[in-house]
Amino acid sequence: RASHPRTARKIDICLMSDTIDLSQTIECGQFFQYRKDNGGYWVVSSGRRAFIIQDGDGLRYEGVNDGDTGFWDNLLDLSTDYEEIKGHLTENDPVMREAVRFAPGIHIMNQDPWECMLGFIISQNNRIPMIMKTLRNISQMFGNGFNNDEDYAPPKPDILAALDEAPIRECKAGFRAKYILDAARKAAGGDINLYSLGDVDTGALRTLLMTVNGIGAKVADCVMLFSMGRREVFPIDVWIARVMRRLYFDGREVPLKEIQLFAASRFGPLAGYAQQYLFHYARSKKIV
Repeated sequence: RASHPRTARKIDICLMSDTIDLSQTIECGQFFQYRKDNGGYWVVSSGRRAFIIQDGDGLRYEGVNDGDTGFWDNLLDLSTDYEEIKGHLTENDPVMREAVRFAPGIHIMNQDPWECMLGFIISQNNRIPMIMKTLRNISQMFGNGFNNDEDYAPPKPDILAALDEAPIRECKAGFRAKYILDAARKAAGGDINLYSLGDVDTGALRTLLMTVNGIGAKVADCVMLFSMGRREVFPIDVWIARVMRRLYFDGREVPLKEIQLFAASRFGPLAGYAQQYLFHYARSKKIV
């Protein structure tokens, strides 16, 4: 096991102790750049790395400079009042009450937009262990390492944009290699400036992200939800479609558009939070 860095800071969470559960947050399917180790997680984001462990009523970061702790606080969305959000979602909604009760400690992370896009392009028709393996392969091959031989930061778009498809395929990306390459070239070339889209309307932003070959509405919505603060979006994949049809539509095969409209009406600006509670619940319970 790699040794933990000595620099550490205890973070006392100002919300209730069950507001964030680190394992539920890290492992609920929204984030792929982590490695479990000795009760905690090595987490890589935006060229940084930290060992994060849940310790009583707070989190402990190791290997983090004092001036950098705010970055990790923001990544884990510690400033948001999740008790209020859960109260709104579960009011008069027994389905959401059950989903929230199952994993009440989920926070929606604020990821790097490029890294989030890369991860969710790889996620298409893929299982989480293979998503993480492919992303790790790409990072080891083309990204930057840290002071060990296990963790690597994903490469910036310009690094991948200079390649052709073959070396990306060698990282076990399969058919997704061409999509990764197109995303990298559009990001590096300025067709999509992922870091200056804050004022773009959500619908227009979805359309822009979908100009990348291989990015459909679901991946675009995941990128918006997990890295661009668009908490009103409701990504729909096979798990969400199943749980919504079974638990909200009496098992009827309603079209995805109807599910989308229902979620917008039912959950409003909190739809993204609802989606993540429901996604983790459905996937963990294997609702079919």
